[in-house]
Amino acid sequence: MAEFRLKLVVAACKNGGIGKDGQLPWKLKKDMAFFKSITSSSTQNKTNVVIMGRKTWDSIPAKFRPLKNRINIVLSRTMDTSPEGVVLSRSLEEALEYTERQGKDKIDSVFVIGGSSVYKEAIEGPWSTRVYLTRVMAEFECDTFMPSLDELHFKKTECVEDVPTGVHSDNGTEFVFEVYDKIV
Repeated sequence: MAEFRLKLVVAACKNGGIGKDGQLPWKLKKDMAFFKSITSSSTQNKTNVVIMGRKTWDSIPAKFRPLKNRINIVLSRTMDTSPEGVVLSRSLEEALEYTERQGKDKIDSVFVIGGSSVYKEAIEGPWSTRVYLTRVMAEFECDTFMPSLDELHFKKTECVEDVPTGVHSDNGTEFVFEVYDKIV
């Protein structure tokens, strides 16, 4: 069992979509700023980990890879070599074993940042899990979807520190930030 709580960061539109053709189907600067802030902010002398699937890694523009000031772990069963500045793991379990070997004195938080199959494994797995969901209040055409947060296993949490409240708008698209905790 992982000693770190998994923190999933995801934005999904009304139909549960999270991506189209390997990209986000919307441009929400406030959401991207929240993503950067939450995955980068850590306790002094510690670093956060971001775990992502290969397709998510590929979707990040090359000039932003690896994500700065974070340990980047890419899950892939097909990549032969690890991109520069990246830890390559074959499974979520292997990635979590790596973070545990680094220890709580070096690692502050562990974030899962996509894609769909990695979110699904994290949600359905045995780990303590918190989901930071940007709920995009519009429908977009998508080909990749977020697994549902079963109400029997996840509970919406109110007033979480550092999470903006209220309805936000960017490029005419409204969205809200929500937080869900796995019921243990």
